[in-house]
Amino acid sequence: MKIAFIGIGVMGLPMAGHLLDAGHPLNVYTRSAHKAAPLLARGARVFEAIPPCVLGQEAIITMVGFPRDVEKVYLGPGGIIESAEPGALVIDMTTTSPALWQRIAKAAREKGLRPLDAPVSGGDTGARAASLAIMVGGEARDFEAALPLFEKMGKNIIHEGPDGAGQHTKMANQIAIAGAITGVAEAVRYGEAAGLDLEKMLATIATGAAGSWQMSNNGPKMVSGDYAPGFFIKHFIKDLRIAHEEGQARQLELPILKETLKRYQALEEAGLGELGTQAIIEGYRQGG
Repeated sequence: MKIAFIGIGVMGLPMAGHLLDAGHPLNVYTRSAHKAAPLLARGARVFEAIPPCVLGQEAIITMVGFPRDVEKVYLGPGGIIESAEPGALVIDMTTTSPALWQRIAKAAREKGLRPLDAPVSGGDTGARAASLAIMVGGEARDFEAALPLFEKMGKNIIHEGPDGAGQHTKMANQIAIAGAITGVAEAVRYGEAAGLDLEKMLATIATGAAGSWQMSNNGPKMVSGDYAPGFFIKHFIKDLRIAHEEGQARQLELPILKETLKRYQALEEAGLGELGTQAIIEGYRQGG
């Protein structure tokens, strides 16, 4: 299948690489062309604009940063909806607003395109290992057509329902992460204050009922001060804001989500938005 991949960042680069490794001809568009150099060296074609990148492609995959980026690459002048050929799968793997995606999907179908929202979970580790969880919304037949591509990038791949269902599932995922990562940070901070050997503490409690992906992966990074981004704080804030807005629209009270968003916003205001989400521990260490 001929594929165009738009957005080559921490996640997009390894994801696109897996598709290339599987033998799919790959076109790439990214605003920072140097990021695509590893793919270019392996045979991908790199373009400076969306229209020539998507022309004649059977599947177009996007992995960009923010909802405004999603809206621009799909609905903007010279965007995907305007430039892709009828019959193409258009697959957004960014975490974005469910309402925005539903609007994009409607516009896509009016042009004869086959839209799927397919956000992922697993961070850069999962992207590199091709073990991402992929939650997909859209028509079942389009999901089946795209499944061989998803299987090159992930392991747990579920068709969640109609347009936007993938994004709503991702919101539930991010809400759960909000509680998990703050729980780990509070446990680490408590262990520090109690004078525990933090490596031993984590090794012990991670094997019991408190164990989680966040504890096993981000707990040790909190202890060592490794804040290299597997997932940027600034992107998690974006996700939590969307989840908060969707919750408010449904008159839900989600206090853990609200408090976690507040803590990450404080870190971003302190200039730490480019760090990984595990840096939330710094807010606790600074008495926040």
